[in-house]
Amino acid sequence: MIRLGIIEDDNEIRSMLEQYFSGQPGFSVLLSASSVEAFFTLWGDGIYLDIILSDIGLPGESGIKGISRIKKRAPKCQVIMLTVYDDANRVFQALCSGASGYLLKQTPLAKIREAVLSLHEGGAPMSPGIARMVVEYFNPKSSRELSEKLTPREAQIVSAIEEGLTNKEVAIRLDISLETVKYHIKNIYEKLEVNSRHALISRKYR
Repeated sequence: MIRLGIIEDDNEIRSMLEQYFSGQPGFSVLLSASSVEAFFTLWGDGIYLDIILSDIGLPGESGIKGISRIKKRAPKCQVIMLTVYDDANRVFQALCSGASGYLLKQTPLAKIREAVLSLHEGGAPMSPGIARMVVEYFNPKSSRELSEKLTPREAQIVSAIEEGLTNKEVAIRLDISLETVKYHIKNIYEKLEVNSRHALISRKYR
């Protein structure tokens, strides 16, 4: 049984997470609160948590500051940030503070569940865009080499592909036609000497 805690100030999202995980076999939501302060008020001595899902932008103490409090209170308890923020500063602040995972709020519930299971089994779950940011941080040279070969529009399409978007979704995001997307992808493949999406992403991080 994975014992969960939830820190989320949006009542609708918090309730949705509570109901979803409470209905999943192998999960138990033991604590849920709208702020770090309220969460710790409810966290009694007899309550042991495995994983806490925490927002960053909270009333009072931020979710990032809350990580250190959680680690001090329960060193073995792991924290997944579940937030709208995808900027590098907050991502690395959270990871350096001790967060074990970082997911964006648009992540489907089933994927959040997979992330919690992955973390419980020793993984380090992150949304695709966040994982790419981390990889680029530690491998900036290959990122620069890639951008030098592509036009700004092609770079946008590569970024969208790395996030897992389909050609149709790329077209909608960039407000261009599906045929234009396919044309750009053909040029990208030729420039980077790849023939599939998997090869495209692998080449960047090679």
